[in-house]
Amino acid sequence: MYIKKRQAVVEAGREMARSALAVGTWGNISCRVEPELMAITPSGMDYEQLQSEDIVIMDLGGQVREGSRKPSSEQPLHRAIYRGRPDIQAVVHTHSVYASALAVARKPIPACVEDLVQIVGGAVRVADYCLPGTEELGECTLRALEGRNGALLANHGVIGCGRTLTEALTVCKIIEKAAKITLAAQAVGGVVELAESDIQAMRTYYLHQYGQR
Repeated sequence: MYIKKRQAVVEAGREMARSALAVGTWGNISCRVEPELMAITPSGMDYEQLQSEDIVIMDLGGQVREGSRKPSSEQPLHRAIYRGRPDIQAVVHTHSVYASALAVARKPIPACVEDLVQIVGGAVRVADYCLPGTEELGECTLRALEGRNGALLANHGVIGCGRTLTEALTVCKIIEKAAKITLAAQAVGGVVELAESDIQAMRTYYLHQYGQR
C-alpha cells in the first residue's frame, strides 16, 4: 500500500543526497500517509539505492505497520512533529554544512531574507540539545518549531517541514542558503533583521498568494 507516497519519499531522498544536504546514509525523510500513519526512510541505507518497498510505514505511536526494513533511528523525532503539528505533512532532516555550523554554535538564523521568512515563518530557532534518536529530541524540536516550518537542532543539523515533501525539502535548502548569508554578513557588519510587520506580510503572501493558484 501507499506506493505513491513511498516512491515520493525515495525521490526526495535522492534529491537530498544530490543537493549535498546530507552525507552518506545520514539524514532522514518522512511524509504523512494518513492522519496517524507516516512513511519514513529506513536506517542506514544508501539514498541512491532505495526502492519504494524499502520505505517503512509506521503509526504515530511507534509501531511498524508495513515494511521489512528497520526504520530511521530518528523516527521518534518525526512522530513527535506529526503528533504536535497536524498541519505538517512532510518532514526532512538534513546535516547541511553551514546550517549545522550555526547549530553547533547554537546560534539562530535571523529573519533577514524574504524567502526564509516566507517559507519558514521567521527566524530559525535552535532546539535545545538532546541525544539523537530520543523522544526528548522530538519534544525539544516541536517547541522550536512553534509557528515555524524549520529549526536547527543543537550540535546536530536541520529540520524542515511542509505541506508536501517538495516544500519540506525546499525549507532545508533555503535554511542552508540563509545560513551562508548570515555567516557572510558577519564579515561586512552583521545582519540587519526584517521588521516583524514585514515578516508577517511576506509569510501571509506566501501562504495565500504565492505561485499558481
